[in-house]
Amino acid sequence: MIVVFDAQCLLCCHSVQFLLRHDRHARLRYASAQDAAGRRRLEAAGIDALAPDTFLFVTDRRTYTQSRALIEVLHALGGAWRLAWLLWPIPAPLRDAAYRCLARNRTRWFGRRDTCWLPSPEHAGRFVRDE
Repeated sequence: MIVVFDAQCLLCCHSVQFLLRHDRHARLRYASAQDAAGRRRLEAAGIDALAPDTFLFVTDRRTYTQSRALIEVLHALGGAWRLAWLLWPIPAPLRDAAYRCLARNRTRWFGRRDTCWLPSPEHAGRFVRDE
């Protein structure tokens, strides 16, 4: 399972750091949208790799975006995080509208880095690189 994220977006980077802390079984791997491996996955999903408006969650079977990706990623963490499925009854158009509002404003509200965030050496092996 791979999370493709914008490594220049502060919200995205903090989200990945959150996932790294809470993914106790190291199930998730990560790819930066700025790296070739991440760009390929974004383009395969029909997302503009130069200006991604969502993160991507890729499993063996499917690719998820927007609010569904968020629910699926939290579910993949296991434990109490599986309660994210409580969001499921909210109609997808409403969930996705809220997600798109956050995505559109993420750099204005949370900031953006001039350079890509790099993982610590202990987590570097969980990041997908050019294959």
